[in-house]
Formats: sequence, structure tokens, C-alpha cells
Amino acid sequence: MRSWIDALRIYTDPRVVGMLFLGFSSGLPLLLVLGTLSFWLREAGIARATIGHLSWVGLAYGFKWMWAPLVDRLPLPLLTRYLGRRRAWLLLSQLVIAAALLGMANTDPALDFRPMILFALAVAFASATQDIALDAYRIEAVAQDKQGAMAATYQAGYRMAMITAGAGVLWIASSVDGRVGVYDFKSWHVAYSAMAAAMAVGIVATLLSREPRLAPNPVAAQEASEVYLWLSAKGFHGRRLEVLAWLYSAVLSPFMDFVRRFGWQAALILGLIATYRISDVVMGVMSNSFYVDMGYSKVEVATVSKVYGVVMTILGAGLGGLLTAKMGVNRVLMLGAVLSAATNLLFVWLAGLGHDVHALVWTVSADNLASGIASSAFVAYLSGLTNSAYSATQYALFSSVMLLLPKFIAGFSGDFVDAYGYADFFSATALLGVPVIGLVWLAGRARLLAGVR
Repeated sequence: MRSWIDALRIYTDPRVVGMLFLGFSSGLPLLLVLGTLSFWLREAGIARATIGHLSWVGLAYGFKWMWAPLVDRLPLPLLTRYLGRRRAWLLLSQLVIAAALLGMANTDPALDFRPMILFALAVAFASATQDIALDAYRIEAVAQDKQGAMAATYQAGYRMAMITAGAGVLWIASSVDGRVGVYDFKSWHVAYSAMAAAMAVGIVATLLSREPRLAPNPVAAQEASEVYLWLSAKGFHGRRLEVLAWLYSAVLSPFMDFVRRFGWQAALILGLIATYRISDVVMGVMSNSFYVDMGYSKVEVATVSKVYGVVMTILGAGLGGLLTAKMGVNRVLMLGAVLSAATNLLFVWLAGLGHDVHALVWTVSADNLASGIASSAFVAYLSGLTNSAYSATQYALFSSVMLLLPKFIAGFSGDFVDAYGYADFFSATALLGVPVIGLVWLAGRARLLAGVR
């Protein structure tokens, strides 16, 4: 059995260390086009309904399965030749993210809102592409015994980026102009320019990393050969044959494999994946607008929500991992579903109190702890569903399905708040979690939470 010292040496592997910086690059763009951006827009006087609709840019993460096969298989001119397939896509997406963030930094939404939409879309699309390439790189870069360490350093870097893109931006903006309730474009220009520069962390890490060297996959190779022969027998030849064979192996095979393994129960699995985080995602779009309307300053939100909240999420994730090991995925997934819905009701209480920092601390603590527990169990569930022969595309499918419905519904959150107020909105998000509890129970009865039939 490996000693504790030998186990700790895993974290000295250059690729494991590199995932810390690549994880930072992956986590940085998300809040900059969703949570933090909503704070900026609300302070600039943008209507809540418009902010809610803009959250639809996050659907790029929900549709990434559509171009995941291209990222998985398509070489980029010049870049792939010098960097390899994974690093080429990583570098391209990181450069686009940095350029689009700089575009956002130079756009004042109070004067012209349309360029902000385009730049936010570019960030979201490039960020989703980066995630596809990075998930594939993480799976392929090291052996199975180091995957846990890769995931740990990735999560650490990702959470550090969440603090930077959340609290960091608000602190920078506040240092330029700390007045509460007064909009100053210069403060946001400086903050978002700094975030564009921060993408250099991921760019340098990509350039210094080594491209994974994979042994041929016998399952995929056999299936590709069979498809090639079948298409040849049907009369396809030359370039047309190669394109059709590629499309089948890259696009259709991962999805067909999933359906073959789970049959009709695949619909139940996808239903659970599509709704499990719905309470948190829908509520999260309006949370920063809520803080602004309740009179919380940038520093208060940065300290409580963007730093303390992230720390509580990390603690929740650790607790969720421990509970999953002790109790199994089924029970912890159910616990996460219940807590995610129930803790949204604390925001109803907070809305009734108004500006109360102590109440904000308690609410954010409970909500983020519950989110961490739910996320930990959910990642374990998704990992059990993935076939290693199609890991990149199937993982992109699952993580995309997870966001599609919640992001779509979240786009109407501003309209709901305008019509019924924050208290009713937070109550409604809690009710959205009730069907999820039923789906978790059904999946448990069907023995799908263990990834087996």
C-alpha cells in the first residue's frame, strides 16, 4: 500500500500543479458574464428584466455538447501542429476570452448596451470551449491514480478564480470609486481590464504544459473500423466516406453508447441532470441585483458573498465528499436536493429584513454550504455515468444538460421580480426544487445513482 508521503508526492507532479492554474483560467470567466456582471449592470441602472434576459448568454455552457465533438477531434491550423490538439484549443479559447473581457471593460452599458451583449456572448462561448478542451486534457494527461489529485487542484484553482472574479472585481471597483449607489464607469473599466490581464495565468500554464500522449482506444478503434466497412459496403468512398465515418464516431457514438447502456432509463437520468441545480441557478441570477436593491455596498457583497460564501462552498464540497464516501451517492444527492431548495427560503427572510449584514452572513453561509454538498454528490453521480471511451463528449453532454433548463428559466427571473417582488421570487425558486426530490427518489429506486442498471 502506498505510504502517506508517496501519496502526497502526487501533488508535486508538474501536470497536477499545472491544473491549479488551468482551473483558475476555467473559473475566471463564469462570474464575469453572469453574477458580477449583473451587479455592474444594476448599478448602471439597467432594468432587472433586461439583466435576467442577459443571463441567457450562460446557455453557451448548456449547448457546448453541440461543438464538443469538434473540439475533441478537429485540428486547428498551425496551433495543433506546434501545441497539440488539446493545448491548441485551450490557447485559442483563452485568447478569445481575454480579448472579449477587454471589450467588455471598454463598453459602458449605460451608454450603449448592445456591444456588452456581444462581448459577453464571446466570453461565454470561448469559456465553454475552454471547458471542453480542459476536461479532455484533465482526463487524458495522467493515469487513473492521479485523477483525484488533478480534480483537487483544478477545484482549488477554480474556486480561487471565483473569488477573484467575484470579490476581486468588486474590491478593485470599490478602490477606484467606493461610493454606494453612485455609478462610475471608470471603476468597472479598471476592474474588468484587470480580469482580462488575469487570463495570462491560463495562457502561460497552457504554453508550459505538455500535450497528453494517448494510447489508441481499442473500443473506439474497433467501432470506427466497423462503421468504415459498413459505409464502404453501402457505396460510400473517398472523402465522403471519411467525413461520414468521422461524424459517426465523433458525434453519434458517444450518445448511442449512453442510450445503449441505460435504455429507457436514460430519459430519467437526463431529467434528473437537467433539473438538479435548478433552484440555485435560477435564484443566483437575481442575487446580485437583490444585494444592490437592498443597499449592500460592493465591499460588503465582496466580503460576505464572494469570499466567505466561496469558502463555505469549499467546506460544503469537502463535507459532501465525506458524506458520499460514508453514506453513498443516493442519500447525499437527496440531502443536497432538499437543502438546495430549503436554503432559498432564507432569502425570503432576508428580503423582509432589508439591509442587515449579519443576516446576510447567515443566509449566504447556509446557502453555499448546501450548494457545496449538492455539487460534490452531483459530480460523483456524473462521473459514474461516463464511459471512458467517450469521456470528453459525454461529460460535455451531461454538464450541458445540467444548465439548459435552469438557464432558460433564469432568463425570466427579472420579469418575475418586477411583477411579484423578491420574496415571492425566492419562494418560487424553492418550489422548483420539489420535483427534483421526486426525481432523485425515482432514480434511487431504479438503481441509477450508482451508475448501474
